[in-house]
Amino acid sequence: MSKRISLATVKAAKPGDKDYFLWDGELKGFGLKVCKGGRKVYVCKYRAGFGRSAPSRRMTIGAHGSPWTPDAARKEASRILGRVAQGEDPAREKQDAKAVISVAELCDRYLEAVAATKKASTLATDRGRIERHIKPLLGKMRITEVTRADVAQFLRDVAAGKTAVDVKTRKRGRAIVKGGKGTATRTVGLLGGIFTYAIEAGLLKENPVRGVKRFRDRRNERFLDAEELTRLGATLARAEEEGENPYALAIIRLLLLTGARKGEIESLRWDEIDRQFQYLRLGDSKTGQKLIVLNQASLAILESVPRMDGSEFVFPASRSDGWYEGTPKVWARIRQSAGLKNVRLHDLRHSFASVAARSGESLLVIGKVLGHSTASATSRYAHLSDDPLRAASETTARAIDSHLRSAELAPMDGSEKK
Repeated sequence: MSKRISLATVKAAKPGDKDYFLWDGELKGFGLKVCKGGRKVYVCKYRAGFGRSAPSRRMTIGAHGSPWTPDAARKEASRILGRVAQGEDPAREKQDAKAVISVAELCDRYLEAVAATKKASTLATDRGRIERHIKPLLGKMRITEVTRADVAQFLRDVAAGKTAVDVKTRKRGRAIVKGGKGTATRTVGLLGGIFTYAIEAGLLKENPVRGVKRFRDRRNERFLDAEELTRLGATLARAEEEGENPYALAIIRLLLLTGARKGEIESLRWDEIDRQFQYLRLGDSKTGQKLIVLNQASLAILESVPRMDGSEFVFPASRSDGWYEGTPKVWARIRQSAGLKNVRLHDLRHSFASVAARSGESLLVIGKVLGHSTASATSRYAHLSDDPLRAASETTARAIDSHLRSAELAPMDGSEKK
């Protein structure tokens, strides 16, 4: 046709036995597709390049109706053709954009790629942050669409609790996700690693997380002081007399005396105890194979634990073949009775390290005892080692000051003062 596509033209177009096109007589490339089912769609046709050999493209603008009227569709077609005149290929770009994976798909690929190199516990944490925070807020976006501003908004949303949820996970389990600044910062850190993977895989050129200022990750570093340790000891002794679970009490004492992680002690096997050389030889831990030094106090506790026939675990579960996992519930009662508000089981490990630091042990030695894989993990205790340094400084200064004062009393010419 050679006339302008108008509302009257569209209404008059009747469906046929097959799809056909009506092309506008004023704007070359603008047309209307009339489908045999009666649907009418505005389209734009152009050549991607110059000359008859250039490939022909056809883009769908939208079906007739709100918001696509003949005038609105004509305006959009004019915009597309203007881009073509500048050497662009809008149809190809749209096709390429569809081929770009979503953030959710990227996260799934990332988890699959790192499954062989990350610990199961770390993978579980990553998966939780992906499913609870990243996918709900960014999952539907194409990875090339995510900007630094999007990541900054994501950080604020997680911190504000936008992804907070309380859901039932198992028969007796719950997943309570609160969000907060710490969670936001650590999740953005994971997101940065995921986008770095995308760059290494050739899926992306720039990391949108780079340059986003995160909240300071103030991890809870609660240390028990001498008075609190004494109070805790008395509470444990009283709980033992009152019939509290002996496994839980033994585990709590071992956490304090070895600096081990809760999971390392709870899942301890009898064959991992080396009594001859006084070590726990763990086949697996958060940082891989690990040696934990057994001091006399911790050895005495292990010697007092009765061995259950048929179980490989030092602290076996009573209703399954696994290990005892009820320590957190017992600890909640113990800390309340001892007046240790907000002290976590993991803080017992921190307390072990703090006592070592205050006793003058080097950070290198403390890191080795705790099984830290990097020096930075032990650096949190650096300020606690000021006590022995201060004591050494005081002792040295007193000696120097004594010499200075002696010199002040002595006459310059060596004669005695009268």
